[in-house]
Amino acid sequence: MTTATSSIVSQPTPWLTTSLISPYKTQSCSQSFTVVSSSLFTTSPTAANLSRSLTLARGCSWMQDNSMGYDTTSNRKLRQGPLHSVFSTTPAVVSSVQDLYEFICSGPLIEKTGLTPEMVAESIDRWLECGLYLCRLFQLNELNLTVPQKARIYHYYIPVFFWCEDQISHHRSMFKDGEDIPPLVIGFSAPQGCGKTTLVFALDYLFRCTGRKSASATISIDDFYLTAEDQAKLREANPSNALLEFRGNAGSHDLQFSIETLTDLMKLTKEGLKMKLPRYDKSAYGGRGDRADPSTWPEVEGPLTVVLFEGWMLGFKPLPVEVVKAADPQLVAVNKNLQAYYDAWDKFIKAWVVIKIKDPSCVYEWRLQAEVAMREEGKPGMSDEEVMDFVSRYLPAYHAYLPTLYSEGPNGSDPEHLLVVEIDEKRNPILGN
Repeated sequence: MTTATSSIVSQPTPWLTTSLISPYKTQSCSQSFTVVSSSLFTTSPTAANLSRSLTLARGCSWMQDNSMGYDTTSNRKLRQGPLHSVFSTTPAVVSSVQDLYEFICSGPLIEKTGLTPEMVAESIDRWLECGLYLCRLFQLNELNLTVPQKARIYHYYIPVFFWCEDQISHHRSMFKDGEDIPPLVIGFSAPQGCGKTTLVFALDYLFRCTGRKSASATISIDDFYLTAEDQAKLREANPSNALLEFRGNAGSHDLQFSIETLTDLMKLTKEGLKMKLPRYDKSAYGGRGDRADPSTWPEVEGPLTVVLFEGWMLGFKPLPVEVVKAADPQLVAVNKNLQAYYDAWDKFIKAWVVIKIKDPSCVYEWRLQAEVAMREEGKPGMSDEEVMDFVSRYLPAYHAYLPTLYSEGPNGSDPEHLLVVEIDEKRNPILGN
C-alpha cells in the first residue's frame, strides 16, 4: 500500500475529486492533457484509425448512457482500511478513492486477470493514472463519469492493460541479459463490432503514455487484405461462392505479405530501427477496398515491446468438412483456405485475448448501430439491407468456428497465456462461465 501524503477529511464527494488529479503531471507522456485536440492524435501513427474508433465509440452506450443499470455487486471480500493517493498536494477526500477502489474490485475481470483486492489497493495510483489518460483520450469528464463509462474504463480496459503488462514481463523474463528481445505479439480475437478496435487503441495509448513511447505497434488482419486486383482474381476463381465475393473470409488475405510484415516487426529490437506498417483503404473502388498507398502507412520505431494484433477470425481452426458443410456448403472452400493461416498469423502470437459473445446475431445489431451513427453524422453509411448482406457473409464462419474457439482456445494458444473476456449485448464484460 502506498504511503499517504495528505491529511484525511471526511466530507462525501464524487468518486474522483479535483484534489486528486489537478496537481498531477506526467513526465512520461509528452502531450498536454488540458484539452483533447487534433495535435494529440497527429503524433500517433494510428491517427486515422483511432479517429474512426472514436467515431464509432461515441455511438456506444458506454459513451453516452446516463443510466445506472450496471450491476456492480460482488461477493468478494474487500481489503479494509482507508486508501490514499500520493498524487494529491492538498487534502484528499479518502472516501472518493475508497469508492473507486470498491468499484474496481467489483469488476468481473479482477480474478481472471490475476488481480486481488490487495493488489488493487497497492496500485491504486496507477489505476487513477490510467483512468485519467483514458478519460482524456475519449473526451470524458473524469469528475462526472456515468456508471457505464466507469465500467468500461475500470472493469475492462485497465484490467486488460495490466494483464498485457504481466504477459510482457513474462515474455521478457525468458531472455538473458544482453539478448535481443523481440516484441510480444498479443492477439485479440473478437467478432466485428464488439469494440475490439477501440480496446486495442486504448491499450496502445496507455502503453505510449506510461513510459513506453514507440514501444507498441498495432496491426489488424484487415491490413493484410489482398489488393483490389487480386481480390478480383479471387472473385473470378470462385464465381458461385458469395463468401469469397468480397474481402473478409479466409482466402481474401495476402498471407505471404502477413509473414513478411510480422517477421520484420520481430526484428525491431534496437533503437533506430524503423519500418512502415501496412494499412488498408476500405473506401477504395467504391467500397470494395484496396491496399492503401505505402506513402500513407504509419512508421514505427524500435525497440518494440509489444505488437497488438486484432482480427475477427484470429485463432480460427480448420474443422472437419462435415462440420463446415452443416454451417454453409460455401464454407468448405473457406475452411480449406484456413489451413494456411496458422503459419501466417497465429504462430507469431504468444498471448491471446478472446472476446466472447453469446450470440453471433449481435454482430448485425452492432454493425447497424455503427452505420446509423455514421449516417447521423452526415457520413456515408450502409443501409439496413446492405448491413444485413454484409454481415451474412461472415455469419457462417462465426457459427462454425466460434464454438471451437471458445471451448479449445485459439489455434496454437497456451491456456496460461489466454484471457477470455465474455461481453454482453452492450459490449460490457460479464462474469460469464
